[in-house]
Amino acid sequence: MNEVVVLTPERILEVTEDVLRRYGLAKATVVDVARALDVSHGSVYRHFPSKASLREAVAKRWLDRASAPLLEIAEATGPAPERLERWLRTMFAIKHKRLGDDPEMFATYLTLAREACKVVKGHKDCLVDQIAQMLSDGVKQGVFEVADPKVSARAIFDATSRFHHPAHADEWNDPDTQARIDALLTLLLRGLEAPCKG
Repeated sequence: MNEVVVLTPERILEVTEDVLRRYGLAKATVVDVARALDVSHGSVYRHFPSKASLREAVAKRWLDRASAPLLEIAEATGPAPERLERWLRTMFAIKHKRLGDDPEMFATYLTLAREACKVVKGHKDCLVDQIAQMLSDGVKQGVFEVADPKVSARAIFDATSRFHHPAHADEWNDPDTQARIDALLTLLLRGLEAPCKG
């Protein structure tokens, strides 16, 4: 007797990722996704009203998976400078690993992310909020001197973009990348330090 698999948005997104891997972004269709799920394409459209909304959801899922470990670091307790450095290094590592592990899928997601501007903006805003949270914690701990955590968080996100923005992916394999990351983080963390009182 065949087991009935319930069609959920999560299941559709999982299969859509497999279909994208198999056919590529240009050739993959909703019909291909439906065929892989063994359902009609109308069943897919009941969960995602258009091909664009399905692609947007795939991009969001990919970005959410990347930001989950970062949220854990941002919401942890402990000294803010260590958390901020760990958060930035983790963000760079996640992006670099994804490129190294599956360059074709990385390129596919980069295209999807460009299409889903609203999703990408939400993702970036969420990451900036996480940095701002750690900066605020650092101010409370007396280790950071920051006038406006949100403005400073955006500046940190922008200043480190060379190591996390996919537009710079071709540079990530440069043998000097790690030394450049170390130098930038040392400079950033020193610039945030509250002056010693005494």
